Amino acid sequence: MERDLQELLDEWPYEPGKINVRLIRGSDGESLIQVRLDLGFLQMRSEGRPDGATPHGFGSLLEYQEARLDQILQTGVDSPPPPPPGAPMDDPLSGAVQNPPTTDDPESPDEPPPEGEQDDGIGAPGSGESVLEPDANADSPRFLSSDDCRELREEALQYYHRYVALLVLEDYDGVIRDTTRNLRALDLCREGAIEEGDRQSLEQFRPYILMMRARALASQALKDSEPKAAVLAIDEGLEALRTYFSETQDEPDLDASREYQALKSMRDALVPKLPLSQKAELRQRLSDALAAENYELAAILRDELRMLPHTGA
Repeated sequence: MERDLQELLDEWPYEPGKINVRLIRGSDGESLIQVRLDLGFLQMRSEGRPDGATPHGFGSLLEYQEARLDQILQTGVDSPPPPPPGAPMDDPLSGAVQNPPTTDDPESPDEPPPEGEQDDGIGAPGSGESVLEPDANADSPRFLSSDDCRELREEALQYYHRYVALLVLEDYDGVIRDTTRNLRALDLCREGAIEEGDRQSLEQFRPYILMMRARALASQALKDSEPKAAVLAIDEGLEALRTYFSETQDEPDLDASREYQALKSMRDALVPKLPLSQKAELRQRLSDALAAENYELAAILRDELRMLPHTGA
């Protein structure tokens, strides 16, 4: 059916420089999130996969691939895992094909693979089941093809759109849920992708997701009138970022990280709201860390003490 959407667009004008988000009730009674873009709308479900699909009968492609990994670890055999009990089987994405053809596939789905490439160590196409050869350099099986990783990236983008919208709506629990979920997707691709490029393709987004998750945790704590818990959430986020940059850069430059500086600024704004006993508590933790010869933690606690306001306490 052809329909001009201009009337709908005029009902909710786009405001440049602002993330325009609203929560509505769908025709099926489900809660929906709408985002007004400059040329249209983005609509997502507030629970489950944002587009409402159930790939292979699972709540998401990530859940499907995690179930696939569990089966490989338990049996050593790579075959489609059974869907969870009560899963809908009429979903267009819940069929048995692991990598359905898309319009941007470089090769025709009907074209057979070149001679000699029928078995890449995962199993012959169409076999439905194969035995994985262990990778001596991997802690977990390398079982995700480039198409698998592409689909996981596309799905993660849906959750990104949603958690940004949820932050605007101040649904911090939803942001924590979706950022935690996307970190799982990054971990799965990093550990399970066959190709090195696929293992690294999502890692560039890890600092941003870590920052958004820490920000949501702190915001929820503040909403619950728990400023100390908010500072702790930010400290854990800062430590996660320090660890990430230490592992990925020879000479980490935290001053150059917008994510690190954003959390540090949020912490600086929160510290004056802490009770005076916070300094005494940090001093005790520092003393305990030194007694236990945990010098790495002691260095972090010293930094935290330096950042506290000088109140004489």
